[in-house]
Amino acid sequence: MLVLLPPSEGKAAPEAGVPVELAGLSLPGLAGARRRVLGALVELCAGDGDRAAEVLGLSKGLRGEVGKNAGLLTAGARPAGEVYTGVLFDNLGLAKLDEAAYARAERSLLVFSGLWGAVRVGDRIPPYRCSMGVKLPPLGALGPYWRGELDAVLSEEAADGLVLDLRSSAYAAAWKPAGAVAGRTVTVRVLQEREVDGVLKRSVVSHFNKATKGRLVRDLLAAGLEPTAPGELVDALEQLGHRVEVSARGTERKPWQLDVVVTDVH
Repeated sequence: MLVLLPPSEGKAAPEAGVPVELAGLSLPGLAGARRRVLGALVELCAGDGDRAAEVLGLSKGLRGEVGKNAGLLTAGARPAGEVYTGVLFDNLGLAKLDEAAYARAERSLLVFSGLWGAVRVGDRIPPYRCSMGVKLPPLGALGPYWRGELDAVLSEEAADGLVLDLRSSAYAAAWKPAGAVAGRTVTVRVLQEREVDGVLKRSVVSHFNKATKGRLVRDLLAAGLEPTAPGELVDALEQLGHRVEVSARGTERKPWQLDVVVTDVH
């Protein structure tokens, strides 16, 4: 099973230590593309700081991120699973998994990134600020840039297994499973069910959407369940106590869609 995750906007504080080694990152087919994006980002941020902040869409309060980006080539790196923070990763709780579950996480989780394309949680990277929506000179919009690089690499990585796609829309645009892979891909929508004036109503949740997705992945990893097909994923999630409904079955042109129904949002 391959699980696709969005990154977090916030990152853990940088640490002193060994810088990123591009040759040591997983998905080596992306090495050249990563080198070009990293070089362009460092060059941008080492120049006019105001222009860099504008290109990166940074507020005044985040102006310090420009300087951090300028120093990415020498900044200390740490496992991506420690760098990414925020609601999804807090609820995923990688640091609390036992050794076997963490090994499954290293094998199955891919975090998408405007800077790196996609990395595994064990890949050592420095904290950075560069979203997939950035138009980075001279490379242009990073979504289309990475789409051209990721297609062959991830189609091979997905092989004939299940793909659980939990990315947000900006990161989903960087790689869209096609053909037979699309038919083995599952997306998840989180719905809150509550009673309003005596009638049960459902609504899409936003902030708690990330929390629920983090818990889904954590539960699968902790239980050692590695479904190989969409139907097996439904069974596994139900076995773990989640309320799951199939809202759309996949085809060779589109993925499956599952609705995870919650009553409490926390």
